[in-house]
Amino acid sequence: MRIIDLFSGAGGLTFGFYYRVRNNCFVRNRKNSFVFANEFDSHAAKAFSMNFPDIKMINQDIKSLDKNKIKALVGDEPVDLIIGGPPCQSFSTVGQRIYDEKATMYEEYLRILGIVKPKMFLFENVKGILSMRETFYKKDEYGNVQYDITENKETHKKRKKPIILGQGRKVMDIIEEKFANINDELGYTISKKVLNAVDFGVPENRERVFIVGIRNDIKIEWDFPEVLKTSKISIKEAISDLPSVRESETVTEYSVEPQNAYQKLMRGNSKKVTSHFCGQYGEKIRTVIRNVKQGQGKEDFNKLVEEGKIKKEYKLTSGYPNTYGRLIENQPCTTITNNMTTPSGLRCIHYEQDRALTPREGARIQSFPDWFQFEGEKANVTTQIGNAVPPLLAIKLAEQIERKLREANINNE
Repeated sequence: MRIIDLFSGAGGLTFGFYYRVRNNCFVRNRKNSFVFANEFDSHAAKAFSMNFPDIKMINQDIKSLDKNKIKALVGDEPVDLIIGGPPCQSFSTVGQRIYDEKATMYEEYLRILGIVKPKMFLFENVKGILSMRETFYKKDEYGNVQYDITENKETHKKRKKPIILGQGRKVMDIIEEKFANINDELGYTISKKVLNAVDFGVPENRERVFIVGIRNDIKIEWDFPEVLKTSKISIKEAISDLPSVRESETVTEYSVEPQNAYQKLMRGNSKKVTSHFCGQYGEKIRTVIRNVKQGQGKEDFNKLVEEGKIKKEYKLTSGYPNTYGRLIENQPCTTITNNMTTPSGLRCIHYEQDRALTPREGARIQSFPDWFQFEGEKANVTTQIGNAVPPLLAIKLAEQIERKLREANINNE
């Protein structure tokens, strides 16, 4: 397949079309080639190029990719597939949901579909996009959004929320309608489904919406890949061979051999561990971590405060109920986020060691192999990991798309 990769990030979705699994090893999928990839963030773009050096990376705002440049990049050969997931922060149900410019970046995906006219496309986003609606905000005479300021009674921290005047249609309805009818001559038959990565060999409960579009002149009966019938992989099974890490420590040497097939696949031929480090905590955070057991979190800790077992000044006054949570060793991990290395994040304290996850552990849980490289400071790296499509899930989607195109006898292999 000839593929264009939009909003690529560091390349989680890319990985699924670039590699396949053979004999429990990742090997290059020579049936697929990439015309180009596009990513705005410079750190993610650099990480992408480090891992996929033979793919042309266009590190610029997608809006500046004009029609002439795209046509020059594509050339005369047809494109089989466009993949990618526009920014998802606007749709996330964690934190404020704001219908901003990022929420309409699917328009750029749509624009490029109209120029390239691929046989198929694969579009990914967070589950929250299904419930998000167009939102109309109160604005001043200059077009700036107006905000209400509220104050937390306990912490006295101030928070601003945009003033909403009303809401319109569901964003997903708009997307489906526009992608099905791009113009008078071009449209796509749309299928969408929420897939959980844990059902496809990833040791993480991570639900994402996938939209597959098939050009209207192509006869393909689409169905999403079937879930694996094997048992789900626990977080301990995924990362227990990675070396222990203490506060303020970076570890680069493996200390034990892989213990199971998943660890062997992730380890590959890696001789060193990268991005495996822990920051330093204050005494309050240390106290929280020491007193939170597997499956517990903020509310359990605060109960100990109320019972007089822990100092009152250590009471946790911010965050959701599942923040400051310790993972459960015999279960798959909860969803990896950009805050995986911060104890106050959404359930990201190591099941056994008294610290949050390291970036490498987060990458392992996402099913990135240990030899996959990330770039930048800690925040850049965790964003690259937390925003990614898990590679093993991407591989299953790639296999299904390849199979459907092959069945239709239109794959230009």
